[in-house]
Amino acid sequence: MTDTASTAPVAKDRVIIFDTTLRDGEQCPGASMTFEEKLQVAELLDDMGVDVIEAGFPIASIGDFESVSEIARRAKRATICGLSRAALHDIDRCAEAVKHAARARIHTFLSTSPVHMKYKLQKEPHEVLEMIVASVTRARNHVADVEWSSEDGTRTEIDFLCRCVEAAIAAGATTINIPDTVGYTTPAEYQALFRTVIERVPNSDKAVFSVHCHNDLGMAVANSLAGIAGGARQIECTVNGIGERAGNAALEEVVMAIDTRSDAFPYATGINTRMLTRASKLVSAVTSFPVQYNKAIVGRNAFAHESGIHQDGMLKHTQTYEIMTPESVGVSKTSLVMGKHSGRAAFRDKLKTMGYELGENALNDAFARFKDLADRKKVVYDEDIEALVDQGIVAASDRIKLISLSIIAGTHGPQRATMKVEVDGVVKTEEAEGNGPVDATFNAIKALVPHTAKLELYQVHAVTEGTDAQAEVSVRLEENGKVVTARAADPDTLVASARAYITALNKLQMKRQSVNPQTAVG
Repeated sequence: MTDTASTAPVAKDRVIIFDTTLRDGEQCPGASMTFEEKLQVAELLDDMGVDVIEAGFPIASIGDFESVSEIARRAKRATICGLSRAALHDIDRCAEAVKHAARARIHTFLSTSPVHMKYKLQKEPHEVLEMIVASVTRARNHVADVEWSSEDGTRTEIDFLCRCVEAAIAAGATTINIPDTVGYTTPAEYQALFRTVIERVPNSDKAVFSVHCHNDLGMAVANSLAGIAGGARQIECTVNGIGERAGNAALEEVVMAIDTRSDAFPYATGINTRMLTRASKLVSAVTSFPVQYNKAIVGRNAFAHESGIHQDGMLKHTQTYEIMTPESVGVSKTSLVMGKHSGRAAFRDKLKTMGYELGENALNDAFARFKDLADRKKVVYDEDIEALVDQGIVAASDRIKLISLSIIAGTHGPQRATMKVEVDGVVKTEEAEGNGPVDATFNAIKALVPHTAKLELYQVHAVTEGTDAQAEVSVRLEENGKVVTARAADPDTLVASARAYITALNKLQMKRQSVNPQTAVG
């Protein structure tokens, strides 16, 4: 019998974090992990300060047995737990898997609700009680740390539940788990359940009580915290809340609720919260389960702000819209996402961080172009802002300005471009054909602004990712030995092409004027 687990009473304010990502989490359809991936996740959980790692279900397969065994060998701090049904050979197999752990636990369970006993077990209550005693006794013959769970505990009749808990503790269980297996209970009910059981079971002081909540009604985290308020001192949870059906209570959420709201939850965990985001990304990667963008604590948008009102508040004081720092969960910094809801203050701050110091008029012009772009793009990246600001700086002194462009293109040519420009305050319109929409666009410009410059370079590339990415067009013109290059960006490649060409013509005009101030646009 291995007597390596700590069974000392848990301090009133200390909550044990029991992670079941590798067992309950992996039971989520499609979330299976390889042997190496399980070792990688277990190592991170151990380093993060998880108290108990439920490494798997050893009887389920040879692979599960081997991964639990190897995790048990490698664990540095955490108790390594294996799950077992009430069958004696299951328990023996589980004991074999965890025997190399410095701190080993066997977790055995049995259904106790009327519906489970009648249809799943097909056994009478007295038979279930006998199985509980036999299974816990068998487990205690192997290890000192035994957890017993009443499957479907929240739908179990309270009198029978108390009898089961008392019997399990008397047989040697050191942890009693009353799970909300089907996510049915509510916080008030769950808190009252633990208070009742702990008060009514005479030997309840000899065990740690545990919560294990599923999220079928979206209350797994709330129920877990309610169970702690009712006297439980262990929370069973998973990284990212993965698990069967709607998932389990999310580790990162219960930990940060306790950490952030110590006034409401006067408890402590041993988790290094700065590793939460890293753990989330690892589990997401190995299971191929993406984390929803608005997921609490670890979602991509958890510390991102786009609303102008929120961004203005964040710039004045971060606590206006953030109740925890991004660094506290392993995120490098808050993100002020530039989009159509962003305000002038956030835009000015973004420009400053990018090295731009614009006057009020230039800022207003740039902000107007930004808003126009944001209406056409879901996300505006730094590169987008850089392109539109650079474009505005050049455009401020332009004599030729693009007003509008319409293109007719398709499989039946020739293509046709209709363009309206302003030249020295005079609006002109022209229609031209070409061998393709770009050629038609450039022919329209030549008709509107006659010139002898030659096109030496025309290059297009995407500024940012996605199908709504801005196209950045580079144009190089040569005229009488003078060479100019201009860039322009726009979600519409043809508009970007026209603007780049016109910007190049403006640059040529400036060069002409530097030689002969009387030279006008031809």
